Amino acid sequence: MALLLFLAQVFIISITGALQPGPVTATAITMGTRNRWAGSLIAIGHGIIEFPLMVVIVLGVGRYFEMPKVQIAIGLAGGVFLILMGIQSLLSLKAEAGAESKSLDSRPILAGIILSAGNPYFLLWWATVGLALATQATKWGIWAFALFALTHWSVDMIWLLVLSWASFKGTGLFGPRIQRIILMICAMALFFFGLFFIYNAADTFIKIISRMS
Repeated sequence: MALLLFLAQVFIISITGALQPGPVTATAITMGTRNRWAGSLIAIGHGIIEFPLMVVIVLGVGRYFEMPKVQIAIGLAGGVFLILMGIQSLLSLKAEAGAESKSLDSRPILAGIILSAGNPYFLLWWATVGLALATQATKWGIWAFALFALTHWSVDMIWLLVLSWASFKGTGLFGPRIQRIILMICAMALFFFGLFFIYNAADTFIKIISRMS
């Protein structure tokens, strides 16, 4: 009974995290306009990073993600990638429909991997909230930890799949004009998140330099 209550807690906490707007959400909507399964593929890429991360954090690696130098490197790399994705999405608006589909729909798993690995807030969440939950799960043994991991990841899978299906159905109902508007909004969101990541990384770097001077 205690384990079931814990898994319910994990499910609720995971929902609050998944519902937060971010680059993964924007990407699922963007790719979903052309591929209804894009959300599930992004979730698979997300899981490729997340499952091993759960293990290494429990083993004590999580504290390294709180180091300013690590945050700066992750923030810069993730920010640049998001900006490039945003620019690519904007440029795709001028391309032919076939070329758009090829450029955006062929790499959802890779997008899930890079967006997760390059998101400093995702890594910090696991170094704090995620670590607390994972540590609690280990008290019931390896099978409880596995159930915890699957419960958390299933929330991401369901939510991202819902987003991509809704995006795919929506553009089918409202036509290419609404599709272009959705793509533009999501592209600008990716660009904004990229700038935000880089700004925070630069701010952290400036603070480190200020302490040294």
